Amino acid sequence: MQTKVRAIIALAVLVSLISFVKFSQCASSGWATPDQYIHACYSDIPALYGERGLSKGDWAYSNGADSVEYPVVTGAIMWALAQITPGGEGAITNYFNINIFFLALLFIFIALIVHKMRPEFSYLFPLAPAAIASLYINWDLWAIISMLGAIYWFDRKHLDLSAIALGLSISTKFMPVFLLLPIALIFLRRNQLRAALQYFAVTALTFAAINLPVYLTTPEGWLRFYQLNLTRGSDWGSLWYAMSSLGINMPNTDYLAILLLLAGFSAITLYILELRNVPSLAVLSFIVMATVMCVSKVYSPQYVLWLTPLAVIALIDKRDLHVFWIWQGAELIYHIAIWQHLASVTGATFGLPLFGYAIISVARIAATVYLIVALVRRGLAGGSQSPLSHKSLREFLFESTNAYP
Repeated sequence: MQTKVRAIIALAVLVSLISFVKFSQCASSGWATPDQYIHACYSDIPALYGERGLSKGDWAYSNGADSVEYPVVTGAIMWALAQITPGGEGAITNYFNINIFFLALLFIFIALIVHKMRPEFSYLFPLAPAAIASLYINWDLWAIISMLGAIYWFDRKHLDLSAIALGLSISTKFMPVFLLLPIALIFLRRNQLRAALQYFAVTALTFAAINLPVYLTTPEGWLRFYQLNLTRGSDWGSLWYAMSSLGINMPNTDYLAILLLLAGFSAITLYILELRNVPSLAVLSFIVMATVMCVSKVYSPQYVLWLTPLAVIALIDKRDLHVFWIWQGAELIYHIAIWQHLASVTGATFGLPLFGYAIISVARIAATVYLIVALVRRGLAGGSQSPLSHKSLREFLFESTNAYP
């Protein structure tokens, strides 16, 4: 095993243990409120163990409106790990420890995948402080590893493997569905219509094969995730929640969020078409996913776990490292801010007022946009070029028109 690979594994193991120490404060106090916010060790894992019937052995989607509020693969993992959790007085702690054991393994494997994709910057992932702080909040790493697999295989032209991995990732947390935009545009730039149709078909079939059995047997539970996301209002971390907290009340935020997302996607489309050479999915994924998170109705603290590996594999020039660390710093400050604000509204003596929390939320989004802009500028300057065809936007559109009469 190479020395650098061993170093990445050692770093990831060390970080997993550091994060465990951070979260162990809540385990020792039984996740009491406001203690779990004061010590910034809140986790959805113990909270949902009892609230979703997992502690009683119930199937994750069999409780109707009280079913698990995540896509099928995540729900199945939550249920399966509940089945092997020793019961009794310490059942919640046992369930938490079993889950974080697997999350730590996933973190180590993700670090290795990032090293495989971007070895020169791979040390950044296990050293990213905001990612360390958020490691055991939720089950996101189960979806992140398959998403990275999809990106890795796509850029290496293993398209069927990539499509299967993407269908699996969408069935785990759904957010990777937005990667279909850059994938479609890359196929368009390559004039590979047939390959695109096959890729989308394999992704859709994978999603259907995973989801249909659950939908047909427990439709109400399966639909709960999608219904919650369609009907939810402005939530923690979002631009919309921050604006309303600052007294800027905007009507029809659902429509505004969609319009802003469409505007972002339009800008991304023009960017991809304007690049002189066909970009890789690795250098585009952060831009797409970060745009979605910045304009969505919720921007959870653990979303940094999604963006950190994507930011690392998108980096192509060490001159952008300072932007990465500014962004990580903003994420870490936000991580502290949200828990201290929640502490203040749940009975803690001290905490962060709403105004301060809103300002920090806006600063966090601004730092994310700053990193997006830095990566876009680097791409337009030619840093993200791949050794494929050299075309301007005008030449590309003209050739595409002739290729598909």
